[in-house]
Amino acid sequence: MAFSAVLLVLLAVLVPLSALSAWVDLEIDDTDRYVAAVSPLSSDPAVQATVADLVTEEAMRQIDLGPLQDTVREFLHETVRSFTTTEAFRNAWDTANRAAHQAVTAALDGDSGQAVTIDLAPVIEQVKQDLVRDGVPFADQIPVERTEITVLGPGQADELRSSFHWLRYCSIWPAVATLVLLVLVVGIATVRRGLRAGLWATAIVGAGFVLGAIVLRVLVAAGRSRVLDEVPGNDRDAASAVVDALTASLRTTVWVVLVVGAVLLVGAVMARVLLGRRKAGRG
Repeated sequence: MAFSAVLLVLLAVLVPLSALSAWVDLEIDDTDRYVAAVSPLSSDPAVQATVADLVTEEAMRQIDLGPLQDTVREFLHETVRSFTTTEAFRNAWDTANRAAHQAVTAALDGDSGQAVTIDLAPVIEQVKQDLVRDGVPFADQIPVERTEITVLGPGQADELRSSFHWLRYCSIWPAVATLVLLVLVVGIATVRRGLRAGLWATAIVGAGFVLGAIVLRVLVAAGRSRVLDEVPGNDRDAASAVVDALTASLRTTVWVVLVVGAVLLVGAVMARVLLGRRKAGRG
């Protein structure tokens, strides 16, 4: 029983550690994978609405039309909102996020608090070019300057930095260690104590996987909440979409590990029961 308890605790630690360290190494630290993860957000309504609001607000700061101000604001907002459904916007969004990945790595590697942001300047530039080409009034007055969506506040970046350094250092090795541990545990139990012992070890491994998956899901949910704590209210919907896109692979991992663990647990228990009945029938 003591061995089973130790194995369960080890797996509850190793499973989430393996998933998180591999996630940092293979997705967060890789520009192409990072961009691929957030690229579909160009079609997300929350992101489109945030971009339309920010571009319109920046443009209207440069335009003073007196009583027509609200009418022009509404017209420009709808025009920009329509632009966010185009291929040009999707390309500009990818360009902005490729640059944003540099901000992510800088914030996680830096020594002092830096907010992680997405600079919409490439998007605004593309919007302006398209609107000017289409003859939209006052489009030439839209300023192309740094306009940011905050994804991670500076305080949260400071809190997460040491964790990310540690996870980056671990890389994929916790996952390798977990697999080696499982093979050794099940193999040694089977060789030394027979098939029933091997099945019991497999059942414990399955239970450990289930427990580890639950721990990982809790960590992802808690991390999401903390990351969004410092995000300004007007950026929260877009930031939530970005965080969810970046952690989608972790949530998938939760379900994969949970299913694998459940199959191992149920399968091993059923095999032990059938083996016991077969022995009883022979007796």
